[in-house]
Amino acid sequence: DLISDMLTRIRNASLAKHSFVNLQYSKQACDILKIFTKEGYIMGYTVEKSSHNFIKVYLKYKGSWIKTSFISQIIRISKPGQRIYTSYRNFYKTIKYLKYNEGIGIISTSNGVMNHFKAYYYKKGGEIICYI
Repeated sequence: DLISDMLTRIRNASLAKHSFVNLQYSKQACDILKIFTKEGYIMGYTVEKSSHNFIKVYLKYKGSWIKTSFISQIIRISKPGQRIYTSYRNFYKTIKYLKYNEGIGIISTSNGVMNHFKAYYYKKGGEIICYI
């Protein structure tokens, strides 16, 4: 699964204090990384076009001397073996971490991939991809 692999690589690279990490290219991964960049969890990403397409993600840290990552945890909610869908009214019931206003949920809706605030605003439900 490309999304689980992407989230695991980002989590491991941020714990190891790497400045960047390379990921396999997929359109959904680019959409998720666009949300991470907009929300301020990563510095940015570039798509490298070569014989093997991959994405280079630049990680973001707090502090200059002692680096602490902006990413405290990344949790994959909907898995290939068990897809989890919900309406916009049940976001906070389905993802228990959202009850305490910590982090964001990434939702795949009919209008594309968006965070749970935007999905709630547009009243769109869908598959809950992950929580950060």
